[in-house]
Amino acid sequence: MLEHGGNLQQAAARYGRPVEQWLDLSTGINPQHYPIPPLASALFQRLPAMEDGLQASARSFYGATHILPCAGSQAALQVLPSLRPACRVAMPRTMYQEHAHAWQRAGHDVQFFDQQPDSDILNTADVLLLCNPNNPTGQLYPVDLLLDWHAQLSARGGWLVVDEAFMDTTPQSSLASHSGQPGLWILRSLGKFFGLAGLRVGFLLGEPTGLAQVESLLGPWTIAGPSRHIAQIALEDTDWQQHMREHLPAQSRQLLQLLNQYGFNPVGATDLFQYVQDAASHQLQDALAKEGVWTRYFESPQALRFGLPPVTEWSRLEQALAKASVKVTD
Repeated sequence: MLEHGGNLQQAAARYGRPVEQWLDLSTGINPQHYPIPPLASALFQRLPAMEDGLQASARSFYGATHILPCAGSQAALQVLPSLRPACRVAMPRTMYQEHAHAWQRAGHDVQFFDQQPDSDILNTADVLLLCNPNNPTGQLYPVDLLLDWHAQLSARGGWLVVDEAFMDTTPQSSLASHSGQPGLWILRSLGKFFGLAGLRVGFLLGEPTGLAQVESLLGPWTIAGPSRHIAQIALEDTDWQQHMREHLPAQSRQLLQLLNQYGFNPVGATDLFQYVQDAASHQLQDALAKEGVWTRYFESPQALRFGLPPVTEWSRLEQALAKASVKVTD
């Protein structure tokens, strides 16, 4: 099992603190989630309707013509490696590791690069896989550069796969409007920006034939009816979305300032998290955990990812950082 953010039960057992007493910053999920509307009991009593309007709402939200709903983008990323024979796959060394795990498990040769693929990688890889913005470093790849890489890959039957899980506050940087071209796959999710990771709703954007293959492999009723219903409402609520696109960047800047104040200087970020690379990251995670604050630790390079706290928890985070900074520097 790969380590993920949100492993709060493990932290609770390790530190002897009940789950409800933690401030969990380990996931990068919007703490001000989309409000769950009242749900009719019939949603739980019948099979999900495949023509309920979810796909139409997703097409409008993402600006994409061809789109497949799935049980979180995780479901799609696990299927994509099965659509190709064993090949060479390139991805950043520091990235969401479920991608590497899925391709390696399917028998592909996965090669890693540090930040950006060089010409040798681009000339030899059959699949280039990126998170944009990158999770956890926050690096954002320009649209024109990605399209150039896709053109090089697709000219020889290759793929560009882009996980845009943290893209929703910066839709102008998305490749969604370019989806539908051969060799271009885009993963999206309601887990981060909408703060609805528990719904397990995601989308795969691609060309129609490939999407039909994935749909066949996933089978029917991949998303529960109540999840589909909530997802459609959230995707259509443009007022809430606009508010969050204004609110979250300000919250991320506030987190940046707070971390800088206590000597933990982020080197990367999105509007939903800050990324701190420090040789003392493991000690810092431990010191914060003893104050009831849980963060996401990365071993190589040693780093921590800090998600945004709820609006009522900023003072608690500041107090924990103040105490942890003393412990780490002693």
